[in-house]
Amino acid sequence: MSVVAEATTAYSERRDRARELGARLDFAEQQLRLYLAVVDAQERAFERAIAENPRPYELASFVVRDALPGIMEAAMAAGPGRLRDAILVRFHDGDLEGIVEAWLAGESESATDTFLARASTSPVLEALPDLAAAVFAVTGEALLTSPRKLLCSRCANEWVMSRMTCASCGETSGAKMPILSDVELFPHLRIDACEICRRYLITVDQRKDPRAVPVVDELAALPLDLVAAERGYTKIARNLMGF
Repeated sequence: MSVVAEATTAYSERRDRARELGARLDFAEQQLRLYLAVVDAQERAFERAIAENPRPYELASFVVRDALPGIMEAAMAAGPGRLRDAILVRFHDGDLEGIVEAWLAGESESATDTFLARASTSPVLEALPDLAAAVFAVTGEALLTSPRKLLCSRCANEWVMSRMTCASCGETSGAKMPILSDVELFPHLRIDACEICRRYLITVDQRKDPRAVPVVDELAALPLDLVAAERGYTKIARNLMGF
């Protein structure tokens, strides 16, 4: 029961933050509206995963049966027209377990398949960290401070990493790791980039905004992503909306 209670708090915080940022940032309103629809379906998938505790070999079939329908319904209701059309095509094409398995294996997929697989599988892995550990190794997406922690883009697991180390290639020279920011728009967010591997991630500094919810605030950081792209950097792991 304590796990479900903690999840309820976490999902409530994500919803509240998405509403706040969506109301304040016009450029993020559309993706956060979609996220608000998706996060409700994710919470239900999380709770079902806790209740049923699928085995590793059951993961893809469990996701397709118990999580993916809710994600598809949410995206059809709140997503842009192109996403709705693409979901209909994917549904009729079938092999839904295949897109989940491909995402888990880190294979290249279309933007729609990646969105559906990630949105539906992540809450299951978040609910069952032992299952996540049995399926794949963690990968970094966003950063929290202090201390500096990486947040897994798949299962929301966290681990500490040295502040002066590139999360992609391990570079440790500060001169090779530029910081990009817009302190007026996002005083608590910044880009940590690397000149060696040309990769970057978004740092979320909760000391500067204790209300920040990294998985949500990172969705609203599109202007920073555009700055990074203009300078030739590639994100280590894209967020749920593909940025």
